[in-house]
Amino acid sequence: MDAADFARACGYTGDSPALLEAFEAIRRNGIAQARQDHFRRKAVIEELKQSEPLFLGAIGPALSAQEAIEDTARFIACWRNMPRWRQERRLPDLVRARQQRLIARFFRRYGHRLWALEAA
Repeated sequence: MDAADFARACGYTGDSPALLEAFEAIRRNGIAQARQDHFRRKAVIEELKQSEPLFLGAIGPALSAQEAIEDTARFIACWRNMPRWRQERRLPDLVRARQQRLIARFFRRYGHRLWALEAA
């Protein structure tokens, strides 16, 4: 996908070289950032795969992956209903909740299989 295709996919219909160049820079940086975030999440998952107690410690006061998912969904819904100034102050909590939800979803699907193989 070249810069013009990406710009059209984003809704831009013009042909300004400066804006097409800006869209290309956004596309390149976005792909690099997405890869970096993927590798960071993968490293966290790899650390927690080693044992179930590490995973349970990472999800905080929740006692299971399902409970952690419900807690994070409740927090994210609550965060969306907060006033803007409070959202800005609680942004680190939102980032942590999203990461916790991602980890809990992964281990809800694959955790039993991973730890059964490790125990065998």
